[in-house]
Amino acid sequence: MMADLRSHLKSNRSNPVTVMVLVTYCFGSWLYRDFKVPVLRKLLWLLYRAMDLVFVRILGHGEVSPYCKIGRNLHLPHGINGVFINAKAVIGSRVTIFHQVTLGDRNQLGSPTIGDGAFIGAGAKILGPVRIGDNAQIGANAVVVKDVPAGATAVGIPAQIITSSRIRSASG
Repeated sequence: MMADLRSHLKSNRSNPVTVMVLVTYCFGSWLYRDFKVPVLRKLLWLLYRAMDLVFVRILGHGEVSPYCKIGRNLHLPHGINGVFINAKAVIGSRVTIFHQVTLGDRNQLGSPTIGDGAFIGAGAKILGPVRIGDNAQIGANAVVVKDVPAGATAVGIPAQIITSSRIRSASG
């Protein structure tokens, strides 16, 4: 837990609210996964819920479930502002998530899995049991409902994979 927390803090040290959000997530995740003393666990869970309400929901304007799995070095450049991370979502290491992003369930089919080094632009929605490959990029406001391969870029509503030739023709 402490190594994960240190890596998150290193990636987000310039934003104190984001630091408190990630401390809250790590504390809740530790309680859920590792802490086994039943009576004390219930008391600490009340503390976690208070921290979640104040730091994550009120100050941070977001939602991060302690049940989700987040790898090391999660980077939130604009804080947790409007970010929703579902309880069953899995996020790899070195992932960058901008503001107003939703990683959510879709018709109770499942939640997204985000690969290492992925980049998720502002306002993107990744819904359902989709897999975002390592080092993939999701454009701003994209709505992703299908898998995105490693290293690919997905944009649009619904999101489509773009190639370098499509990028050149659109810009030139």
